[in-house]
Amino acid sequence: MQRVLVLDKNRQPLMPCHPARARQLLRRGKAAVFRCFPFTIILKDRESGVTQPTVLKPDPGSKTTGLALVADFARRGKVLVWAAELRHRGAAIRKALADRRAHRRFRRSKLRYRPARFDNRTRPDGWLAPSLQHRVDTTMTWVRRLMRWVPVMSLAQELARFDTQALQNPEISGIQYQQGTLFGYELREYLLEKWVRKCAYCDAENVPLTIDHIHPRSKGGSNRVSNLTLACFPCNQRKGNRDVAEFLDRDPKRLARIEAQRRAPLQDAAAVNSIRWALWRNLVATGLDTSQTVRVAGRRGIVASSSIPRSTGSMRRALGNRARMCASIPSISPWRYRPWVTVSASAPA
Repeated sequence: MQRVLVLDKNRQPLMPCHPARARQLLRRGKAAVFRCFPFTIILKDRESGVTQPTVLKPDPGSKTTGLALVADFARRGKVLVWAAELRHRGAAIRKALADRRAHRRFRRSKLRYRPARFDNRTRPDGWLAPSLQHRVDTTMTWVRRLMRWVPVMSLAQELARFDTQALQNPEISGIQYQQGTLFGYELREYLLEKWVRKCAYCDAENVPLTIDHIHPRSKGGSNRVSNLTLACFPCNQRKGNRDVAEFLDRDPKRLARIEAQRRAPLQDAAAVNSIRWALWRNLVATGLDTSQTVRVAGRRGIVASSSIPRSTGSMRRALGNRARMCASIPSISPWRYRPWVTVSASAPA
């Protein structure tokens, strides 16, 4: 259950209370509404109070970041008092930058020749792409907000690391890490062998075959070999820039076969790998005790080192808790946020 955040009359954080208790205080005139989201009340006649150790646990992700407040009560132990999911807009930022780049190139193509200027620009240490920096900034914004509204004593981050090679091939080991997917092949030869020299959409043989993007480039698809397939010219023209799920919506068996042959994209894993240490450094800079849960996805075992305080846990357990509470966890949309009102909606499945 989502508890109500509480402030004393000096706007200092107190322990969150049950919604029924908050309604009672509001009805009696002992409190007033301070914020609509997260719903926070401010007491009119109370200063300070007893607080329990509360841990803020951000769980960074590529599209959503989980935020949880866990209080350690003397009798009931650790209790989840508030949780939310922060939805990132990294894909929208990436698309906006791509559109801006296209407009600039078109405009400059109409001008006289000018020497390239990209060599004059330098990037500071720790630079992240804007779509990745956005994930760090929005997460830290909500961390700082919750530290103002809740008596947070410490922070705990899940420092997940994805082994992208093992996600594609769980049996990989040793020197195989140095051998890419196309080791010993040319791209076209590899695709002919992988798709048995047939059109993936109609099984046509002995016809000219073209290389097609399963997930189109215009909708965020990549040029990775896992996103490429073979298609005859008529199928390639009919598919156009539609996604394979839309193109084969009437042939689920063929769609399932194509999805089984291709490999999962690694964009989300790469995003989490890129921001995990930047977010960790920002959390440490808050001055609170900061622990980390180290998990490696794609390999067996946990890689951990050094003297940083750590907490342990299971990724399966974390995902299970998120799914179990999904119906009651609000979703925060940063691009719809205003300083005085935040629009919350049901958490995505």
